[in-house]
Amino acid sequence: MNRSQIEDVWPLSPLQHGLLFHALLDERDVYAAQVVLDVEGTVDADALRKAGQDLLRRHPNLRAAFPHDRLKKPVQVVPRSVELPFREVTAADEAEADRIADADRVAPFDLTRPPLIRLTLVRIGPDRARIVLTNHHILFDGWSTPILVVELLTRYAGAQPPAATPYKQYLAWLKRQDHEAATRAWTAALDGIEEPTLLLPEAAGLAAVLPSAVSEELPEESAARLRRRARAQGVTLNTLVQAAWGLLLARLTGRSDVVFGQVVSGRPPELPGIEQMVGLFVNTVPVRLRVRADETLAELLTRLQAEQAALLGHRHLGLAEITGLVGGGAVAGSALFDTLTVFENYPFDPSAMGEPVAGLRLTGAAQRDATHYPLTLYVVPGDRLTLRLDHRPDVVDEDAAATLLARFSKLLHAMAETPDVPVGAVDLLLPGERRRVLEEWNDTARPVPAVTLADLFEAQAAR
Repeated sequence: MNRSQIEDVWPLSPLQHGLLFHALLDERDVYAAQVVLDVEGTVDADALRKAGQDLLRRHPNLRAAFPHDRLKKPVQVVPRSVELPFREVTAADEAEADRIADADRVAPFDLTRPPLIRLTLVRIGPDRARIVLTNHHILFDGWSTPILVVELLTRYAGAQPPAATPYKQYLAWLKRQDHEAATRAWTAALDGIEEPTLLLPEAAGLAAVLPSAVSEELPEESAARLRRRARAQGVTLNTLVQAAWGLLLARLTGRSDVVFGQVVSGRPPELPGIEQMVGLFVNTVPVRLRVRADETLAELLTRLQAEQAALLGHRHLGLAEITGLVGGGAVAGSALFDTLTVFENYPFDPSAMGEPVAGLRLTGAAQRDATHYPLTLYVVPGDRLTLRLDHRPDVVDEDAAATLLARFSKLLHAMAETPDVPVGAVDLLLPGERRRVLEEWNDTARPVPAVTLADLFEAQAAR
């Protein structure tokens, strides 16, 4: 685009740097996100297209492109205007509608050609439809998705949403942060790490693939016990999740010092209007867990919470820069970890949308996204705690993933029910495994002849 078409040029947020890197590195970019809305009623395609176009007018960052050739440092370029890709298709049934959405999700984006977002209306009969909004994750995060959905339906109904606070204000906030203080904090937090924590090193170098998933929903009483334990311990529910995942990694790798990633919201509370801002605020940062076998689970939780609290003001630093702070070249040129945790505190509840909008009734909503990590654990709080483990099917099959999730769930229960048990005494064996190990695998009884070693030697010599 020429200069007259450019409205603004912005720096990248830390995670935008990472997503651009993976988009250029991976032959298949998995960082396309999608929200699918099931609606009943007759959808006005032209009104929907105009409502989608209005999202790009309201939020300049949704018009951004990410040029990188011949630039010392990548930037995001915001054109004055850009047309939203919109199409209307008809599906014979829900299965065909699923295939249309799946195909739209994997259709690649060219990060240099905006917009990195598209809208599809899939009609399924005269009074049913699906609205499919697909975007590259580099534009906005999961928290932003419900905000955009509400704005889309509000504009479809002919109403005007409240004025939007521009994403540019967040980028300006990032620039004002104390970089040196953040560097010192992360250097201290990661001091002494000798090697990366790679649970699935065979995945390194493989082309990215969309993940499969296994899931479990904890009963209301189990979820309530976890919340009570967190309150009694003075820690967050997320700290229980981190401790359980870290202990699982420690057992699986046979190490007492492990690191994994966590996605943090990145929305600074001191920035006015941050809750309703649309953009990519999340960041991926390391969590380090040092396991002491004689420490109780309760003591581990308290210590981990304190260690993480010390880093709260420094989570804006990019992962590549944080990784480079690990001393001694322990992880030079490689990843610091290969598993990720996501504590989702922004569940999208279609029932919260209220009354029908302009003759449309929202009957269902689903968000879909992915990461390049071989294992990503999602935890969604609520009355019934939802656990989902995304796994690369080429390196972790469904049975192995289900076993990992079951062990993690068992560790969560131990956190809630036996906080005074030493960490080293926590049992990770699942039902039936103890019998399998002690009885089935150890069933080595064989008939042995009543002869001496000398008899056997003479017989062998004779042979």
